[in-house]
Amino acid sequence: MAETILDQGIGWGTVLGFGTFFAIVMTLVTMAQKRYLQEEQTSEMFMTAQRSVKTGLVASAVVSSMTWAATLLQSSSEAYRYGVSGPFWYAAGATIQTLLFTITAIELKRKAPNAHTFLEIINVRYGKVAHIVFLFFGLATNVIVTAMLILGGSAVLNALTGVHVIASNFLLPLGVTIYTLFGGLKATFLSDYVHTSVIYIIILTFLFNVYCSSDIIGSPSKMYDMLVHASEENPVPDNEKGSYVTLASLQGLIFGIINIVGSFGTLFADNAYWQRAIAARPSSTVKAYLIGGLSWFAIPFTLATTMGIAGVALVGAGKLEPLSESDISAGLVLPLAATALLGKAGSFAVLVLVFMAVTSAASAELAAVSSIYTYDIYRTYIRPDALGKQVIRQSHISVVTFGIIMGALATALGFINIDLGYAYLLSGIISSPAVVPVAYAIAWSKQSGTAAVSAALIGVICGISSWLITAKSLYGEITINSTGKNFSMLTGNLVSLFVSGLIATIMSLIKPANFDFEETRNKLKVLVDDEKFSKTTYDDPIERDPVRLKAAFKFAVTSSVVLTIILIIIWPLPMYFSKYVFTKPFFTFWVALSTIWAICGSIACVIFPVVESRNSIICVLNGILKDLKKLITKT
Repeated sequence: MAETILDQGIGWGTVLGFGTFFAIVMTLVTMAQKRYLQEEQTSEMFMTAQRSVKTGLVASAVVSSMTWAATLLQSSSEAYRYGVSGPFWYAAGATIQTLLFTITAIELKRKAPNAHTFLEIINVRYGKVAHIVFLFFGLATNVIVTAMLILGGSAVLNALTGVHVIASNFLLPLGVTIYTLFGGLKATFLSDYVHTSVIYIIILTFLFNVYCSSDIIGSPSKMYDMLVHASEENPVPDNEKGSYVTLASLQGLIFGIINIVGSFGTLFADNAYWQRAIAARPSSTVKAYLIGGLSWFAIPFTLATTMGIAGVALVGAGKLEPLSESDISAGLVLPLAATALLGKAGSFAVLVLVFMAVTSAASAELAAVSSIYTYDIYRTYIRPDALGKQVIRQSHISVVTFGIIMGALATALGFINIDLGYAYLLSGIISSPAVVPVAYAIAWSKQSGTAAVSAALIGVICGISSWLITAKSLYGEITINSTGKNFSMLTGNLVSLFVSGLIATIMSLIKPANFDFEETRNKLKVLVDDEKFSKTTYDDPIERDPVRLKAAFKFAVTSSVVLTIILIIIWPLPMYFSKYVFTKPFFTFWVALSTIWAICGSIACVIFPVVESRNSIICVLNGILKDLKKLITKT
């Protein structure tokens, strides 16, 4: 893109203005909670939110931490490439991990209720060698996810406003770093809620514009006709009849498999998701992850089924220039389609949308890395007896340090031409070898430390090797282009996950351990800041009732497995193997389904948390009013 749609000043204003606004507002909210709700900023509050967060806010935080720049940009790119199969496989392929993680989350509450990170569990079970190995995988996952966030955000900011990419790389994390520094995990939950609310509002605005009020499209019927015309002019390779309105897409299915495998790694090995389980009330954990996972499905599914395929329709109608592969991979389908439909208003909406996604997920990554550094490096290897102010001080140092590293990392990757799409597909090769060993660590007493470490290390070696060998064999060279192809990435992702899983399972069956989870219950302790400690939900016998937790576990297993089977087998595969091409009425139903899902998701993540926390909100507002009355009286 030679020319930018928006003035550069709008870009600077968005990054600095919104960043400053959220930093100030979240800091003030943290102060209000301390004053009116007596929420002291102890080390436990900073790192775990006192394990007392309710269902709605946890669900909203889960949605926020899953809504990366890639969620918005990459899903729309896949829609542009493969039609309706792209949004579906992006959404389904990354939702099932959250649903299945529900099992792990409730097991965490049952077997390690006082944990601060998943790596603490590894340390107690397997010792220092395994702890260091999985420390690498945990931090590597955080680094990859952060890279995707900043790369996607900077690309859009540069494309729309001309703000220099390097400046964007360092400025995007700035406001996030400030409010995470002062408010800790609870501040990230509150900012997650605000960001998620804005994201849903913008997505619904795009939806109703494209399918109801747009002069160019205006209805599902018109969109269908435009997509049929586009497939006649430019048929999709490996799609049934070259159509954009079918799930019978070979490349879409391959992307779906890569997405499923990669998303396992970037969830189970990312401490950000474990932190949300740690922070949740035990009684809220299962419900929060199920609601959050199903609500998140609507974001890529609805947005890309709206804006991604709108990009195809607009190109077919001559309203938008065909996009180059570099533009598609950089995630520019969404901003270009929005601009073609809504002009500068569309560009600005995308700018805000991406800013919200980048900063909300970045805050989760900051808090995740901070907790890993504080508990798994500082308190494990440097000062095991550190408490209270020492822990918080180290947390502050790590937040600032990683905030700077975010920008430097994205800049370095940009210089070697690694973009959002490449980083997204690569993530599973690096992180998924940790998935099965980490899941077994909390769920299966028979896994040994040797099996866990061997599985992870051999898995990543085999995954990287097969990825590079496939690129060389199929395309004759090892370059960014050849290693970024679907078949190269598919091979590497599958080998990484399944080799690791097989090794962990087979070695543990041959020479099983017999771990007693009483060790993780007893050895992992809540940090008590003497002068500020107060009893909270982790001391509540009702919340920790073993019978209730076991019932929650059974419900988590049943619901998550059933929903997973529906999303990746019962729903899509018959449509793939039957080679079904949508009719106009079925496409209209498909759009209506995405609309209903988005509305339900917005109710669950925007309205429900307010209703659930109404007493605390009223208490804070009453306190503010009383203070204002006193101030007015004095003056």
